[in-house]
Amino acid sequence: MNLLYIAEIVGKSGILCVKKLLPGIKRKYGIDFVVANANGATGGNGLGKNHSGYLHKLGCNVLTGGNYIFSKKDLVDSLSSMPFVLRPQNFLPESPGNGYKIFKTPAGNVAVISLLGRSGFSNVHSGNPFLELERILPRIKETSKIVIVDFCGATTAEKRAFSTFADGKVSAVFGSGARVQTADGEIMPGGTASITDGGRTGIVNSVQGLNPVMKLAEFLSGVPRWNCEINDLDNVLQELQGVFVKINDCGKAEHLEPLKISLEMKEE
Repeated sequence: MNLLYIAEIVGKSGILCVKKLLPGIKRKYGIDFVVANANGATGGNGLGKNHSGYLHKLGCNVLTGGNYIFSKKDLVDSLSSMPFVLRPQNFLPESPGNGYKIFKTPAGNVAVISLLGRSGFSNVHSGNPFLELERILPRIKETSKIVIVDFCGATTAEKRAFSTFADGKVSAVFGSGARVQTADGEIMPGGTASITDGGRTGIVNSVQGLNPVMKLAEFLSGVPRWNCEINDLDNVLQELQGVFVKINDCGKAEHLEPLKISLEMKEE
């Protein structure tokens, strides 16, 4: 299976990058399945119902979230009718939506799990992601050898620890949450593809894909700025970031390639 992971989509720029670049990437790499993190797709914080449906139509087979997944009420109210959107599996069982799903594709079944780290987050409360993976994995492995995990975390230490813990148990662990692509993409000894953070899809010359002036004011004052999108996209560098992974029939990763593709790329 040729799998594409699109790193966190941030705002209208991120959605534009997916719209313009995804068709060419799918052709170039022969992509069978697309996992996209959309934790910041709507205004930079959260995912709205309309944007989730639009990204799905653009070719994202499954959308994962993270600490902002419940930020938009219209999505929360619609999660039961949107099985392609995942909230963290280690949220309370009473939480709306699902934390993992097994998808049938021509290349075989693929299971996608969303998990949230516990280090560094003060605004959300979740169960232990390590133990939750151990709990659900035997059931998932009964029907899918290919298992993908999106691990949203605030610290590199926890994300790296989770990849080490999951090595040999799942096909790939894609870290998210920092919105900065790390340089440690690798296939681990047990055959698990891993990267501490896949980066972000959207504006490059920014702070986490958002307006640097407004984000700086937030850090200086301590007062949150909720509308920090950069609206003028004419003179900014925009990229689709993520990871391409090739997975064999046994569920082991054979090839990993981090991606940074500029919006100026011509579709082939």
